[in-house]
Amino acid sequence: MAAEESYPDDLRYHTEHDWVRLEGDEAVFGITWYAQEALGEVVYFEPPEVGSRSEAASSYGELESVKAVSDVIAPLDGEVVAINDAVVETPDLVNNDPYGEGWLIRVRLDDVRDADALMDAAAYRAFLAAG
Repeated sequence: MAAEESYPDDLRYHTEHDWVRLEGDEAVFGITWYAQEALGEVVYFEPPEVGSRSEAASSYGELESVKAVSDVIAPLDGEVVAINDAVVETPDLVNNDPYGEGWLIRVRLDDVRDADALMDAAAYRAFLAAG
């Protein structure tokens, strides 16, 4: 059962359809409802290595669906401190709960203030509406 369309207000959003949940000097990354809907059923997640670098606007992993293989684009710079092994084992968590159980990686941010440049939920909805 796929999740209902939503864009939580407590998250920040990147133009590549990734979300960020700030938690102190760390952040959790995932893909938005829009991105998982566009991908279709996710069947594989190729995560980065813990300890590797996340570079803003660069790929940090791949999601493969029945339709396509897509790079997952990092919204912020930092060091990968955890990956969601549950998504590696059960990739469709990304479809069923993109903002909860379907998170992808946790990153120790280089500078938490960089998140100020990302969109809030209202701006992301407007970005989607603009096409």
